[in-house]
Formats: sequence, C-alpha cells, structure tokens
Amino acid sequence: SFGYSIETLDFALFRPNPGLFDQHTKLLYTNMLDAQLDSVYSAMDKLGFSDVEIVTGEIGWPSEGDIDQIGVDVDTAAEFNKNLIARVDSGTGTPLMPNRTFETYIFALFNENLKSGPTSERNFGIFRSDLTPIYDIGILRPTFRSSDPVYNPRSPVRGSSSKRWCVTKAGAETVALQRNIDYVCGLGLDCRPINEGGLCYLPNTVKAHSKYAMNLYYQTMEKHEFDCDFDNTGEITTIDPSYGNCEYQAN
Repeated sequence: SFGYSIETLDFALFRPNPGLFDQHTKLLYTNMLDAQLDSVYSAMDKLGFSDVEIVTGEIGWPSEGDIDQIGVDVDTAAEFNKNLIARVDSGTGTPLMPNRTFETYIFALFNENLKSGPTSERNFGIFRSDLTPIYDIGILRPTFRSSDPVYNPRSPVRGSSSKRWCVTKAGAETVALQRNIDYVCGLGLDCRPINEGGLCYLPNTVKAHSKYAMNLYYQTMEKHEFDCDFDNTGEITTIDPSYGNCEYQAN
C-alpha cells in the first residue's frame, strides 16, 4: 500500500508544501522521506543504536496503476525519482541527521511484467521489460536519447530550441514564493547568488529571490512545464530575466 493521500501527495513527491510540524522535536518536515528516515533514527536511538548507518533499500514510484490510485502516471514517476536523486545527492541530510547522505536504491530498474497483484506492482521500472525506457531521470546516454524518442514522454516546452526561463506569476502570494525558495535551496542547489552578498541578492525581496530559485530548479531538471509549476506560482517566459551582473541560468 502507499503511505500518502491526496492531502499529502505534494509531501511525498518533494513538491513545495506547508510541511508537517513534529510537536515532540519541534522540527518541520517538508517531505515524507526525511520524516521516514528520522522515524527510523529515533527508534534506533531509543534502543541505543544511533551510530548504525541507515540505508534506503527500496524506494520508487509507479508509472501506471489502477483507476483508484492517485498520482500514478509517467510524469509523476519521473518527477518523484528526479526529485529523490536531487534530495539524496544534496548532502543536506534530515532535520535529525543534518549534513549526511544515505545510500539509496531506486525501485526499480525494470518493470516486472509477470508480477501478480495490483497494476502498479508491475510498473515501478524506469525501463520496460523489453529494455526500452519509459522516462528519463538523467541516466540515459545522449546517443540513446537522440535515437529513441520514447525515452521522454513529455517534450521540452512547446518543442522549441530557443532559451526559456521560469519566473514567478504575477499575483503569486509571498508565503507560497518563500516556500519555493525553501524547497529549491533545501534540495542543495546553488542558491548562493541570492544569499547576502551574492550577485542576485538585490533587490532583496521574496519575489526576486523566488524567481531566481524557481528558474534554477527548472534549468537543473529537464525543463518540462511541470518543472516550472510550483503549485501554480510559476510560468515560462522567453524573455531573459537577467539584470546587471545577475545572470539567470539558461541551458
């Protein structure tokens, strides 16, 4: 079974969300993986084994499921695994285990087409059982990408090769934009330009900093439309938002 609901879907997918506050530790959790890791750590610590390394042996998301399963499709599976990799590689750790990395195994490399049970049980793979890719999370070689159009079911924005940036929507609420900053920078992406003294620190506003962070995430991921959604606070533009010495990344 899946440990999420429609209310906690963003929490499970590493998307911007209000988070869950732990009344006991007084810590805020913004994703389910951190909460699960710290739950294991707390239990082990209580038994006197806090020095034992924690390994995530199986974690993934299905690309196809039964009609009653929410958030189960190709785009969501790709989003989850890309966000998972970014989170694990960031080295930021968890609230109870900061500045740590955890050996993590994605489930699964291939679909198990002969497996019984719900539809999702047969569709956790990044590749089909015939070895063709279902979606790309950055592990396919460029030569393979150019020869097999199936690897990416969602083409880059509007199929254009021109440069595009992700910026904030007019009227987006400050609280939501601050969550975007916390989310992107919490993944370990390089937010130094919007820190005090950075080239993009001024103007020192949540909107300006959020715009930089949102574009950083959009460019770092695969530049799909959903990489610039940010709970409907972002939009894609062909106008370069760079100014002065502040340069917005555009791949």
